[in-house]
Amino acid sequence: MELYCTEPRRLDEFIKRNLEPVGFNAEVKQAVHRICEFLKNRCFMHQPSIKVIRAVKGGSSGKGTAVKESSDADLVVFLSCFKSFQDQRDTRLGILGDIQQMLEECSRSLAYEIRDITITSIKQSSIPPKSLSFELRSKKSSESVSFDVLPTYDALKGKSNANEAHCELIRFRSRNSTTDGEFSACFTELQRAFVKKYTSKVKDLIRLLKYWYKLYVKPRQSELRAGTRLPPKYALELLTIHAWEQGNGKERFDTAEGFRTVLELICRHRELCIYWTDYYDVTNGSLAEFLKNKLRERRPVILDPADPTGNVASSGVWDVMEDEARKCLRMPCVSGVSPWHVQPVKTFGVTLGVMEIFVRKDGRDQTIQVLPDDQVSSLKDKIESLQRIQRSQYYLTFQSTPLEDARTLQSYGIKHHSTILVNLRLRGGTEIQLPNAVDPN
Repeated sequence: MELYCTEPRRLDEFIKRNLEPVGFNAEVKQAVHRICEFLKNRCFMHQPSIKVIRAVKGGSSGKGTAVKESSDADLVVFLSCFKSFQDQRDTRLGILGDIQQMLEECSRSLAYEIRDITITSIKQSSIPPKSLSFELRSKKSSESVSFDVLPTYDALKGKSNANEAHCELIRFRSRNSTTDGEFSACFTELQRAFVKKYTSKVKDLIRLLKYWYKLYVKPRQSELRAGTRLPPKYALELLTIHAWEQGNGKERFDTAEGFRTVLELICRHRELCIYWTDYYDVTNGSLAEFLKNKLRERRPVILDPADPTGNVASSGVWDVMEDEARKCLRMPCVSGVSPWHVQPVKTFGVTLGVMEIFVRKDGRDQTIQVLPDDQVSSLKDKIESLQRIQRSQYYLTFQSTPLEDARTLQSYGIKHHSTILVNLRLRGGTEIQLPNAVDPN
């Protein structure tokens, strides 16, 4: 409970004392160097057709947001044998097997004990595994480093800009079933550059949120339904950046205010629609249209600034994290602190445009034009102006879910040509669904 009991004015001191890495431990640096050298020079020495173009350190340590005593490393290995996203998907499993075999054969000469080597599968069975995980433990000390090795297609090589690679990925996605962010490792260098450009104090705020996540949220993952998981830490990093950009944007700021702001945004996760266009050319027709469709998806939406196919908020269940955020908001660490004024929706850059929805009453549909960010209350205003009905006499549902006035249409996943049902209330407030009101969606 040390964080929760820390006074707001002492959070900077708490970060400096407990979270800032004094410097990447020499043992860890040496381990990363050894594995990189192994991958470049020894792993594929019997397969001359496979060359390591480069190995890039990703994850927290690559972006400069690592938390003290969290010794892990993502190594993205760009291979010459992958000529396309299709090549990566088709041959990745075999490459992972080769790396695993060579690691086991060469472990004695690495001066490290290699433990718990596993090929990490994606839950969707049609998608091949994407990484190899293992722990490297020094034979001289107790120091250990957890590795994830990701063999990857060099999508950016030979392209004049990132948009060419993004359009190639979008074309591949249109022909194949993919998961969100399946090929995000291809854009590791863009992810690193995006986060690294922010000031050290913003990175410290990210460290504080990640520490909170590790200490208070992650231990509660047993509360999740089977087959589900918590949102990734990368989503928390991007949410923190959004909070600072929209609410403060100054090099110097009150850490407690930033901390409280992010916690409150977590509590509003059903409304989140956040994105950046640093690496996206929104004047490119196919890319702009893809982005619009992506941003219209069911919320929360936090779009990876490096990979337009990756909604990093969609892969996890937020309810447990929301519950812990509400608990934290009652603690001394943010007591008496005012949050920054930040909206959960980014309102510039990409215009989502007008969409038509069908409102069904008495078995008949009426077409109404709305914006994805319109609140349910705004839709009710339009319904009442077109039909002789008062707000107290009905309620709206979409896919059997009652719609709350303060939430946006997009937060429910309402899209172009969705059907919303008008359900009457009997006198006394009893709710009934109108005859023939079967929602086709």
